[in-house]
Amino acid sequence: MLNRLSLRQMEYFVATAKLGSIASASAQVHISSPSISAAIAHIEAELGVQLFVRHPSKGLALTTVGTLVMQQCEDLLERASRLYDIASDSSNAIQGVLRVGSFQPLTPMLAPEVIFGFARAFSKVDVRLVEGDQQELMNKLHAHEIDVAITYDLQLSDEITFETLAHLPPHVLVSELHPLALQPAVTFEELSPEPMVLLDLPMSREYFLSLFAKAGVPANVVARSRSEEVVRSMVANGIGYTLFNVRPKSNQSLDGKRLVRRRLAGENRPMLLGLATYSAMKRSRLVEVFMQRCRSYISDQYIPGMSAASFFDPHMVVPPPGSAV
Repeated sequence: MLNRLSLRQMEYFVATAKLGSIASASAQVHISSPSISAAIAHIEAELGVQLFVRHPSKGLALTTVGTLVMQQCEDLLERASRLYDIASDSSNAIQGVLRVGSFQPLTPMLAPEVIFGFARAFSKVDVRLVEGDQQELMNKLHAHEIDVAITYDLQLSDEITFETLAHLPPHVLVSELHPLALQPAVTFEELSPEPMVLLDLPMSREYFLSLFAKAGVPANVVARSRSEEVVRSMVANGIGYTLFNVRPKSNQSLDGKRLVRRRLAGENRPMLLGLATYSAMKRSRLVEVFMQRCRSYISDQYIPGMSAASFFDPHMVVPPPGSAV
């Protein structure tokens, strides 16, 4: 009977069972909801059992037999993934499925060269990118839903192994018309009364606000967003300043307005950019090779898509029309 069930269908079923929602599973495995529904219906028809109880308000809950089926499916998927490791070890070929987690604000800069560049270099590797905030990535590592994460050193549990690749100190980002754009460096005392736009991601927001707490002054947060690009656009349009650690090479927001990066005075804790893995999970050869690529491409001297830590855009003030030059 199992020859009529595919590993892909099992993967969709397991994702739905763990997340309790077809829509959530669809977002995780990047497959349409109807395809996942069809896969679950196929498994139920083949096995002649009901896998889920559907609650309108609470989503999907596994039946007793559904729980047993999920356990067996997880075991089969794990065994199938080991086949690639065995083949890779015996033939020195790099192949198999690699699930890479990426901290969302870093993804536009790191994914093309580091993550998908790895897929181009090894055609037999199926690279699956999973984006998320720090909390989401840590949860996925604990649940064995990703093999490795490129992220920060924020609130790591004892079960997570973290390898630092680069240091990202915080800096101030303002619009070109902001008064602070004229200063070579900015203090927290100068920032405190100014309106701030906060990158509102779990653990990231706590990190930024902790810098103000350490300096003994409050932050005047007037706007928030989970999207780095939305924050950049709000800053470029004069809504406020922000603090960032990432250093995109572009000094423009998506609407074309100019941004200016300025030094943050004092000694401030940098974000440590690196590789996070689940300590209890043995790393496959594929994961080790990918991590080696990351070590080669990410360092304090070079990070794909980012400007150097020592580079701050020179800012020239354009005099208003009619003024003396």
